[in-house]
Amino acid sequence: MSGDEGKVNCLQCVHFAVSWDPKHPRMCKLFGFKTAHMPSESVYRDSGRPCLGFSQKPQQKSRTSDT
Repeated sequence: MSGDEGKVNCLQCVHFAVSWDPKHPRMCKLFGFKTAHMPSESVYRDSGRPCLGFSQKPQQKSRTSDT
């Protein structure tokens, strides 16, 4: 298995959130856990499979204005 096969970018997932817990600052709202690492890394480490709950955030519109 190559190094990127199990990689999911949690920062682009709708279920990713930041917690106020300094020991576990990242969390997955879908699976309901907090972690010190990216949640997708924890899922891959524990299951041996890439995160199946990943859902891409909608694209944001550009903030530049044409005035």
